[in-house]
Amino acid sequence: MKAFPILFGACFILGTPNFLYAQPIHQDPLAVHIIPEPVKVTRLKGIFQLTRQVQIIIPWNNADARETALLFCRQVRASTGYWLRILHPGQPGEKGKSIRFILNQHADTTLNKEGYTLRVTPYHVFIRANQPAGLFYGMQSLVQLFPPELESTTRILGTRWIIPCVAILDYPRFGWRGLMLDVSRHFFPKSFVESYLNEMAKYKFNIFHWHLADDNGWRIQIKGLPQLTRIGAWRVPRSGRWGTFLPPQPGEAATYGGFYTQKDIREIVRYAQHRHITILPEIDVPGHSLSLIASYPNLSCTQLPYPVNPGSRFYQKQDNALCVGNDSTYLILDKIFTQVAALFPCKYIHVGGDECYKGFWAKCPKCQKLMADEHLQNVDELQSYFMKRMETMLLSKGKKMIGWDEILEGGLAPEATVMSWRGMEGGIAAAKMGHHVIMTPTKYCYLDLYQGDPAVEPPTYGVCLLSTCYRFEPVPDSVDARFILGGQGNLWTESVPNERQAEYMTWPRAMALAEVFWSPRDKRNWDDFVSRMETQFARLDQANIKYSTSAYDPIIAQDSSGNIQLSTEIDGLHIYYTFDDTDPDRFYPEYAGEPLQIPVGANMIKAVAYEGKKQVGREISFTIPASAPRPN
Repeated sequence: MKAFPILFGACFILGTPNFLYAQPIHQDPLAVHIIPEPVKVTRLKGIFQLTRQVQIIIPWNNADARETALLFCRQVRASTGYWLRILHPGQPGEKGKSIRFILNQHADTTLNKEGYTLRVTPYHVFIRANQPAGLFYGMQSLVQLFPPELESTTRILGTRWIIPCVAILDYPRFGWRGLMLDVSRHFFPKSFVESYLNEMAKYKFNIFHWHLADDNGWRIQIKGLPQLTRIGAWRVPRSGRWGTFLPPQPGEAATYGGFYTQKDIREIVRYAQHRHITILPEIDVPGHSLSLIASYPNLSCTQLPYPVNPGSRFYQKQDNALCVGNDSTYLILDKIFTQVAALFPCKYIHVGGDECYKGFWAKCPKCQKLMADEHLQNVDELQSYFMKRMETMLLSKGKKMIGWDEILEGGLAPEATVMSWRGMEGGIAAAKMGHHVIMTPTKYCYLDLYQGDPAVEPPTYGVCLLSTCYRFEPVPDSVDARFILGGQGNLWTESVPNERQAEYMTWPRAMALAEVFWSPRDKRNWDDFVSRMETQFARLDQANIKYSTSAYDPIIAQDSSGNIQLSTEIDGLHIYYTFDDTDPDRFYPEYAGEPLQIPVGANMIKAVAYEGKKQVGREISFTIPASAPRPN
């Protein structure tokens, strides 16, 4: 989506890393620490204990409910060793303690399609819903009531599998609760995509936006167009900082990349469906199309042979935009989107439309002729012509079109849905025109940005803190809320070269967004979220999922007078500091909240955060500029 990372500019001050990761203190194991926060939770007396004798009772003749029960049983078996029996109501042998999945015979209008009620008593657990999706989300909340060890992929001995008795009423605020994974910049195998879907499901995300094609790699097999995966899926290998790489050298083999076969995609779609996740595919056009153009050079205005870009600077130098005046462009796109439409049940297809450099169109005879024939005044209207033609193409295949907010430029296609990323303004404009909108502004929703001090984070650009994600409000005051479908977090992967880093950048910020998209607005409470998040860290540890604790790190800033101010995202932590180049601990001076005057001769400040007697943040260092004011 981005041509190249922009220069970093934020309130953080750079320091030197100290790679210390201390885990927060976990709380009462019987406390209810569900994320996203349910609509209503009532504690009841007593506990329910899971044993190998507990039975799972599911509705007759409902494959979705059975799949949910099987997912629960498989997870329980991995960590407890129990293989729970699945029965139907009234079936011989049905007796004793049970977990019951119940579909309402008469719909509860409070719950709609995805809501549920969960009631835990000492002998039975009841999950009720109008639809199987509600049973699935009720199951996810039930899992979060159990000790974190339930997430283990290996058997845990000696744990009592007890949960508190509770009554929960729950349903989502928004119908669109999405996460996007970019697999073009770096390819992620099928096994990781499924793992990512599994983690999404735990926090009740229901849309997986799969960014399958861009300048840096084509990731989907299209039958009849073999060059897309023979050439477009591969580039020369590079390591280091994205945007600084050497372009392909003469004779250098393109060996880095990969793609998903159509069989892979069908299996991943089915895997997602079992977790009540819809996959939204994206093929980015007319810009960001260099991997397509590298495969079929006749599709660009220059018709020059270009390699798939490895992360070097090329924008405006090589033509990565499809030629809008070329009939072959539409013939190939029709073949591509015919197969994409058949592979993905989602009613939408995302066509990108962002950051398209139009300079080559302005010089292209075919594009200029089309502009004259269609009475188009400028190249923005030419892109609008293209997007409207794309919408007609997708409608003919039974799909609706989604594009990034640039599709507003030159005129919006009649039925298009807008994904607003350059702030909220594009979404506001589209909603006021009566179009549906998904809010995903960079400031709040871009999970590829720094989530802590750049000195101790992997290199990227910009800042999106955990607390910033949690403050996100998808519905602006100036628009009709009916046009806001929901929101989405986006993980672009220019600076995310491997699976562990993808996890680290996603969690826990995606937990914060999950709560924004699911929970009632008036239920959001930052301190309470942090408490529940700490319990989730223990669950991620058991599941071997990497996550960030950057929110516990000190933040060092200078005020307008040049004095030093210290803070943390998380309230209640104690910050200790030093100006003498030594490493502080809890026996050093504690920051009292007032700006610190820089001592004479000091050239560095170091700070660290504690929770009680336990270090929970990494040490952050800042080299003080020689020009900073000091006392006389």
